[in-house]
Amino acid sequence: MIFSANAIFSAFWLPLPLFLKKMIQIEDTLISSDILQKQFVCNLSKCKGICCVDGDSGAPLNENELPVLDEIYEKVAPYLREEGRKSIEKQGRYVTDFEGDYVTPLIDGNECAYVIFDGDTAKCGIEKAYEDGMVNYKKPISCHLYPIRLQKMKKFTAVNYDEWYICHDACSLGKDLKISVFKFLKEPLIRKFGENWYAQLEEIDKNLPENLRK
Repeated sequence: MIFSANAIFSAFWLPLPLFLKKMIQIEDTLISSDILQKQFVCNLSKCKGICCVDGDSGAPLNENELPVLDEIYEKVAPYLREEGRKSIEKQGRYVTDFEGDYVTPLIDGNECAYVIFDGDTAKCGIEKAYEDGMVNYKKPISCHLYPIRLQKMKKFTAVNYDEWYICHDACSLGKDLKISVFKFLKEPLIRKFGENWYAQLEEIDKNLPENLRK
């Protein structure tokens, strides 16, 4: 069942098993209740940025991000490792995966070609260039939003929480700090959907009973 932002408040008072069957609708998005209920804070000191290294393909890209990567690449390239630059020169600044979706290229089927290392911690070379003021694009929105994953549907965009075993430490830290997924991801959610959308989600969260928070 689906509730709009105006109707969702009554759903919060349903028994937990029934509540978990519901999605929240804000504008043209359908949002999993998990992003309100689950808690999450990235813990780089523990995970070492493994999400940039592990996985079957590169970071998902929207089509409107492709020309951005083309435009900024020459400014980002000096930040990348030699093997990353070589992989991009060979494969391209973006590729398609086995499902035909655009993604960042990988290095020999392993880490993202845009990955750099700070000691033993994987970080994003694009984000480093952004922090230095070289580009005005922080990183792919799919990376910025993780562990939220977006799925384009015919009339809606599904906003789901992606539970991955490598993020166990982030879940533990989120519980310790009592920070839910959507609060941790405030910046990228506003980047993607806007401040008004996020404000509606905050209002919904205010009406979520404490016994429904995990």
